Amino acid sequence: MKTTFDLPDTLLKEARRVAAARATTVKELVETGLRRELRERSRAAVFELRDASFGGRGLRPEVEGVSWDRLRELANGGRDGGIE
Repeated sequence: MKTTFDLPDTLLKEARRVAAARATTVKELVETGLRRELRERSRAAVFELRDASFGGRGLRPEVEGVSWDRLRELANGGRDGGIE
């Protein structure tokens, strides 16, 4: 399939220089590079966050709607758990 795309002048000049040094064409360099990029992307592992929930029933009624500061205070047993 034939297609057209724009390249920066400096990139095209470098590609022509490399192609000449390797006795190949710019088309072959582009095709090889594109194949390599697609192969690398297909190998990239997709990050999946594991389910770390514990199966509880949500917040206890006495802490629903409580501020983060109050929750931190309760979690720290009344000690100041803030970062200075």
